[in-house]
Amino acid sequence: MTTHSFDEGQGFKNLSTSRGSNQSGVRAHNERLVLSTIRRNGPLAKAEIARMTGLSIQTSAVIVRSLEQEGLLRRGEPVRGRIGQPSVPMGLAPGGAFFFGLKIGRRSADIVLLNFIGDVLDSAHLVYDYPRLDDMLDFALPAIAGMRASLPQERLAGLGIAIPFRIWDWARIAGAPAEQMDEWRVRDIRTELEASLGLPVYLQNDASAACGAELAFGKGQRPQDFLHFFIGYFIGGGLVLDNRLYTGRSGNAAALGSLPIAQADGSYRQLADMSSLFLLERALKNAGQSSESLWGPPDDWVLDESILEPWLDETCRSLAVAIVAACCVVDVAAVLIDGWLPGNVRAEIVARTAAILNQTDAPGIEKPKVLEGTIGPNGRSLGAASLPLSDRYLVDLNAVLVAG
Repeated sequence: MTTHSFDEGQGFKNLSTSRGSNQSGVRAHNERLVLSTIRRNGPLAKAEIARMTGLSIQTSAVIVRSLEQEGLLRRGEPVRGRIGQPSVPMGLAPGGAFFFGLKIGRRSADIVLLNFIGDVLDSAHLVYDYPRLDDMLDFALPAIAGMRASLPQERLAGLGIAIPFRIWDWARIAGAPAEQMDEWRVRDIRTELEASLGLPVYLQNDASAACGAELAFGKGQRPQDFLHFFIGYFIGGGLVLDNRLYTGRSGNAAALGSLPIAQADGSYRQLADMSSLFLLERALKNAGQSSESLWGPPDDWVLDESILEPWLDETCRSLAVAIVAACCVVDVAAVLIDGWLPGNVRAEIVARTAAILNQTDAPGIEKPKVLEGTIGPNGRSLGAASLPLSDRYLVDLNAVLVAG
C-alpha cells in the first residue's frame, strides 16, 4: 500500500540550505519534529516540547534555540504563577517562511500567499470559461511577482499547484475546445512555472490538496481516518488513513467523483454527474439566469430556491449512496464535506446527507459521522500552499507523540 503524509512523500530534506550539506539527518528530522509539534498544538514551553516529542530536554532546548535564531520560532509572554522560573512558550514566527498556492479549476483559478502560521496575506482570483495554459501563466506570473516583491526572498519556500489530474479529459463535458485543452496534455505547467519563478514548485491533484489542507490547517479535533469530499465544478475526494493522506500509485486515489451511482432505471452515472456545481450552472442557464455568481466569492451567490432545492436533493442523495459504497472498501470514522460553497449551503448539505445516510439500510458496515470541513472554499489553494510547507518544514505528523 502506498501512503503519504500530507508532505506528499517528498522525503526529509535539510531544513535550510544555509545549514550546509553536512547537517545530520537526525538533526534535520528533529527540527521538523519540533516545528510539527508546535504547529499541531500551538505555542509550547521547552519542557512540553521535550515531553511531546520524546526528545531529551537538552536536545529540545538546543533545537528550539537554533530554530529561534533562524527566525522560525519566537518567544511568547512568560507564564507565571508556578513555583520556579516562569515558562516561556515558543510559537511559530509568522515571518519565518512564506508559501504560494495556485488552484487551477475548470471555471476559476486562485493564488494565495501564506505566512508560516497559515495566515492568508494576499490573494488573486480569475474567472474564465475554461482554463488555457498560456492564460494561466499570464495570470500567475505577474500576480506572484507582485506578492513576493516586498518579501525577504530567502524566506520564500515555494509554490504548490492544485489541479485536476487529466484536466483535458473533461473538455467535452465543459464545452471547452479539445485543441486548447490538449495543451495541458503535452506541456508541463509545473516545470514552466519553476523555470520562470526560480522557486521549487510542487503539484498535486486538486481534491487531494483540499483534503491535505484539512491536515495542515484544519481546526478542532478530527479522527485519524476520514473521507473528504470537495464540491467544485466537479466533485472530488480525498482519503486520510492514520493521519496520512493516501494518494495511491498514480496520485489519484480516492477519486470519489468517479463512483458509479445507480439510477431508478437501472443505469449508472458517476457521482461527478450528480453532485457537482456544473449541474447548478446548467440549471441557472436553462432558467435564463446568469451563473457568474457561482465562480466569484461563494458568499455572494444569488440563487432562487426553485433552482437550489432540486440540486441539493440530488446532491445529498447521491453523496449518501457514495458514502455507503466507499465505506464498503475503507473503514473510516467520519466523512468531511467541503467545497466552493457558502457556509449555509455546506451546512445544509451535511445535515441532509447525514439524515439520508442514517435512513439508508447498509448491513455489514458501520456508518461514519458526516461532518463539515473546516477550511471552506479556499481548500484547494490552501492545500496547494501546504505542499512546500510540508516538504521544507514538517515531518509525518503521525510520528508526533501528543499526550492525552
